[in-house]
Amino acid sequence: MSKSGVVLMDTTYWKRNFGVILFKDSISKENLLKYYVKTETIRLYQLGIEELILGGYTVLAIVCDGRRGLLSSFGSTPVQMCQFHQSAIIRRYLTKTPRLIAGIELKEIVKLMPNTDKESFEGALNEWGLKWNDFLNERTTNKESGKSVHP
Repeated sequence: MSKSGVVLMDTTYWKRNFGVILFKDSISKENLLKYYVKTETIRLYQLGIEELILGGYTVLAIVCDGRRGLLSSFGSTPVQMCQFHQSAIIRRYLTKTPRLIAGIELKEIVKLMPNTDKESFEGALNEWGLKWNDFLNERTTNKESGKSVHP
């Protein structure tokens, strides 16, 4: 294999202890490599990238989920969290139907992600952050614990 491209990689589970780590070329959509696994680990992703490189594939960049530590695990190779996982993380914190105006506005900004460029998305996100900064920094004291928390 003497090819180059952006590698998409993720793990899908079918049972509690049975999954597949798949490495896919982003342009051709060709499956480059797969591992059957009980659990996904950063080391397995690293081994997969190493195997691709040893096989002659030039990894220009990697797109993956936001697993802790994964985004910084490939040296100088550019790594980006996929938009699906970025949206899923935000949705987990916002819920599917946010009630507060700040959450509703943030949800609308997240919807822009697949249809805009980095600068426009970051600009909209920064504007939202400035608009809602005071609200985001509000704190209250939990009467039972005495700890300062976000309301």
